[in-house]
Amino acid sequence: MTGVSLKNIKKAYGSVEVIHGVDIEIEKGEFVVFVGPSGCGKSTLLRMIAGLEEISGGDLHIHGQRVNNVDPSNRGVAMVFQTYALYPHMTVDQNMGFGLRMNGTPKAEVAKRVNEAARILQIEELLDRKPKQLSGGQRQRVAIGRAIVRHPQVFLFDEPLSNLDAELRVATRLEIAKLHQQLAGSTMIYVTHDQVEAMTLADKIVVLRKGRVEQIGAPMELYENPQNLFVAGFIGSPKMNFLDLEAGGGGAFRLKDGSAVALSGANASQAAVLGVRADQIRLVAPGAGNFDGTVSVVERLGDAEFVYIRTAWDQELVVRVDGGSNTPEGATIGLALSGKTHVFDGDGKALSGLAPIPA
Repeated sequence: MTGVSLKNIKKAYGSVEVIHGVDIEIEKGEFVVFVGPSGCGKSTLLRMIAGLEEISGGDLHIHGQRVNNVDPSNRGVAMVFQTYALYPHMTVDQNMGFGLRMNGTPKAEVAKRVNEAARILQIEELLDRKPKQLSGGQRQRVAIGRAIVRHPQVFLFDEPLSNLDAELRVATRLEIAKLHQQLAGSTMIYVTHDQVEAMTLADKIVVLRKGRVEQIGAPMELYENPQNLFVAGFIGSPKMNFLDLEAGGGGAFRLKDGSAVALSGANASQAAVLGVRADQIRLVAPGAGNFDGTVSVVERLGDAEFVYIRTAWDQELVVRVDGGSNTPEGATIGLALSGKTHVFDGDGKALSGLAPIPA
């Protein structure tokens, strides 16, 4: 059953259109993440679903009902904002139950729902505290609890982790993932610019750019089969390396230094772009790979290292190697393209998907 359906959704401010005919189908119970750079329209889409932004065109359905002109309070959605938006003079208990009390929900039912949400979020001991007595992560859990008590059909999250430090971001991200498991059947739509959050949380990712959908799919589908250069460069950390390829002879492309690169199943008669992830490049002795480069920086992360290498034509690539490689900065080193790679045409569209390269 479809939980949320967006059909040809548009948004314009005066004569300026910022959302250009978006089509998205979200199944009941799915965890869907809208991801993209700042200004791509992801928060605007979320606010239109919530009823906080007017829809300029198209149809929005929630659980089969057209809700374009339905009041936000009657859409069956609950939103968790980037800022916690807690009332400072109220306790956690009062903050979580405020919306229910305003709707005339009986006191016993309010108390039951608040205690249930507090148990799920493991904040029972915080119910008598006020927001100033809470950490950032605790405040965000209270904000999530305020949404849970409404028993919504759809949860909307607008960059809920962006105000937290790195450690709290990871911890709260795990809590949101567990929450989706506990609230079986609840549809969740989550907005972020952080593709790591998208990859780790989502059942399905919607990649947006400039108010348009670039690609929709499961996290690993987008990682392994990006449809264009933008998705390929946005999904994955570190981002994919891109190498400009010139048409060559004998079925091989040529890099900017003249090195030949043979790609299985690719047409070498026109210029293209080769996409290579950081773990698809091997470091070898100078002259033993496809081309050489100079090590500029090595980031040592313990079990892994990211080696940044500048090519002879002044392009920087990043290579992932195992920790303890002792790769010296400033050294000349060979790079061998291996494994599976991606080829894109001059317009940035994927040509042949995954193309094996002989090691």
